[in-house]
Amino acid sequence: GYRNFLAWAEQEPWLLKHPALIWTSRILPVLTVGLAVLNVAGIVRAPFWLLALAASILFSMRYGKQVEELIDQVSDRQAVFQPYEGVFARVAQQPFEAERLRRIQRDLAAEQLNADEQMRRLGRILQFGDLRLSMIFPIIQAFLLWSFHTLWLLEGWQQTAGRRVRIWLETLSELEALSALATLAADNPTWAFPEIVAKSDGGPALSARHLGHPLLPPAVCVGNDVGIGPVGRFLFVTGSNMSGKSTLLRAIGMNVVLAQAGGPVCADEMRLAPLTLATSIRVQDSLEYGISYFMAELRRLREVVEIARATTETTDTGERESLFLLDEILHGTNTSERQIAARQIIRTLLRYGATGAVSSHDLSLTETPDLTAARDAVHFTETFTRGADGPAMSFDYRLRPGVATSTNALKLMEMVGLPLDDVNAADGTHESASQ
Repeated sequence: GYRNFLAWAEQEPWLLKHPALIWTSRILPVLTVGLAVLNVAGIVRAPFWLLALAASILFSMRYGKQVEELIDQVSDRQAVFQPYEGVFARVAQQPFEAERLRRIQRDLAAEQLNADEQMRRLGRILQFGDLRLSMIFPIIQAFLLWSFHTLWLLEGWQQTAGRRVRIWLETLSELEALSALATLAADNPTWAFPEIVAKSDGGPALSARHLGHPLLPPAVCVGNDVGIGPVGRFLFVTGSNMSGKSTLLRAIGMNVVLAQAGGPVCADEMRLAPLTLATSIRVQDSLEYGISYFMAELRRLREVVEIARATTETTDTGERESLFLLDEILHGTNTSERQIAARQIIRTLLRYGATGAVSSHDLSLTETPDLTAARDAVHFTETFTRGADGPAMSFDYRLRPGVATSTNALKLMEMVGLPLDDVNAADGTHESASQ
């Protein structure tokens, strides 16, 4: 609806380019009504008004359909934009003090066109045109050519205010974004506003103290100190199932987005350089398009690599860096090929000057001389106990240095009641190190 309304507001008028049609639509009603009145008064005995009426009907039959279609382009979307009148009026009345908010008010009243007044004017024109919905409209149209006058008024508004509509809506979108960020800050007074530096200068591209996931309630949100970078290094996150690896990557990504949007972040402190974020998290296959999970992963990883390459090529002065977040990449294929491919992707990203975080169950993924030297390894762990009610597992979601030293796939199988004999346990113990 918004795009269609913008398309109508910015398109060239049709009726105003045909002045002959405008004058005909004015003269014929005057002749019809005037001659009818004179005939009724007895001043003109012959019913010449019938000739004028017939001409009006023929004129309407010839051009009326096109006129109606043009009116429908905007009247069908009246419900979409009509509420903006009140919103624009409310914004104009606010005693803003911040210069950016005052600039928004000025944009909504630039060129002596107040957004609220113009939207109110458009609403009145459309109410004028709503007579088309009346049961007696065919009679009114025949005598007065009502739709032509409605379109003339709409195109007059279009020429006067139509070119400003996009600016008004974009300005309002900016205000809504600022309001959303302000609300977020008001609702979370313990969150911090981040410090954004010009570039990392050889230090971490991102560092945060007590960083948590913005969507988790404070009662269950566990914060961790996180550092990523500098360029050429990456954070390698390991840990058992459900320990918090994916949540950590999502927390990093969401807080980077909030920080660069100008909002507060779910952390006690956060410092980051301008970053281009590229992620491969929660990739899905597609039965509809015939794309396997592995192919979907490859396509997404190609996008991540292309973003890193493009960021390097367009920011030679180092004012922006690429931050990648890769969650359990390439587990849609066999272990040996997965390791080779994943290692090559990480090397490529680092070669393009990117930094980021990689989570994996595969504890040996980065056990090559170059990747071991480039990684900062951290991990999550769990506590497993046995009691009268059977095995139990708990997590503290605290990030610890180093690669994980435990796995829990078989323990989880036992907890949910899946059978484990001695042979399977022995085989699984070996395999679980790469899960």
